[in-house]
Amino acid sequence: MVVRIPTSTAITRSAPEGYGHRSKGSSEHPQIASIVVNTGASSEERAIALESLCAEANRCELCPQLVASRSQVVFGSGNADAQLMFVGEAPGASEDRDGVPFVGASGKLLGDLLAAIGTTRDEVYIANVLKCRPPENRDPRSDEIGNCSHFLRGQIELVAPVVVVTLGNFATKLLREDDAGITAIHGQAELRSFGQRSVWLYPVFHPAAALYRRPNLELLREDFARLPKMIADGAPQQAAAVVLKAEPVPGQETHPAPESGAPQLDLF
Repeated sequence: MVVRIPTSTAITRSAPEGYGHRSKGSSEHPQIASIVVNTGASSEERAIALESLCAEANRCELCPQLVASRSQVVFGSGNADAQLMFVGEAPGASEDRDGVPFVGASGKLLGDLLAAIGTTRDEVYIANVLKCRPPENRDPRSDEIGNCSHFLRGQIELVAPVVVVTLGNFATKLLREDDAGITAIHGQAELRSFGQRSVWLYPVFHPAAALYRRPNLELLREDFARLPKMIADGAPQQAAAVVLKAEPVPGQETHPAPESGAPQLDLF
């Protein structure tokens, strides 16, 4: 069972009807002060810290081209206390319009894949590497990924999932800090730590890869079918709790990211 917690709809907004959800939320963004939390914080404390991180993202102007072209920041969607978290690439036109990750054709397939393992979008947490849509849906640039990566790492640490599923190459390469392609490593879980949170990192094909290349759909289904057991087995052993600031610090250390010359969607 997934325990739900009261938190701002700005960080738990549901997808529109037909995308594997149960309820729809508000589009208002929280504007609250950052707080200090630690890895032993309660669900409510972590939710407040996540709201603070969302507010920071909404104010972010580190990427002038993205700020000029975006309609809104697409921070995340779902259960802020989820055991299962998904990370995609960047918002597209539909996501930029609705303020919710994965609401296009890929989002519908993601909803179907979740239903097949007995869950819904409302019970997981979904985010992207970038929080703003790149112009004309171009690939994220390495400087943009560097500017935005602390938001994603903060989301992982605050949601505190058991498993983080990386959808496609951009998310996988960023969070693994390695250039291995998704075709070679999909379906192989490994231990990774983000701040004081240790998780099972689990790369899979981007849902769009199954839309564009139907043979990949079976591979994606097989990889998804392993998720319930991974959740049941539980999270890796965690480090001792330390005090952390929820507020992101511009200019903090980032990790290598794909160059902008990668193919569109870089799914394989």
